[in-house]
Amino acid sequence: MSPQKARLVIDLIRGQKVNDALQTLRFTLKRAAKPIEKVLHSAVANARVKSDDSVDEDALFVSQCFVNEGPRWKRIRPAPMGRAFRYQKRTAHLWITVKEHHVAAAERHAANVAEAESQKGMRGTARRLRKAITKKNTPVKKGKKK
Repeated sequence: MSPQKARLVIDLIRGQKVNDALQTLRFTLKRAAKPIEKVLHSAVANARVKSDDSVDEDALFVSQCFVNEGPRWKRIRPAPMGRAFRYQKRTAHLWITVKEHHVAAAERHAANVAEAESQKGMRGTARRLRKAITKKNTPVKKGKKK
């Protein structure tokens, strides 16, 4: 798609919360909305995987988004009397950056510090017991009988 057409859509989501941006893209009638929605989903997944702590996805917002021009594809269209017309297919590079709101990040950091302080004086066995109690119940796999 051409960068000019993609910029029309990307300007709609700049600065919005991620959930609002996804809703906007889902109901936008431009052809560029679908690839931009895929890039936004990818940015959220990257934030989830690459963060040190668990990221609150409801607190994420689109901090930066822009479209750069990519390489142009040179193509030829047949013309009358055995001639050919050259044309260029324009491509675009999509960039979307998501960040967590600073208030949510501060709250998450304070909770992690409080958890570290509560674990500070405990010995290894007590820490493991507390972790086992607070951990969610996970189903146990049963082995095959011989």
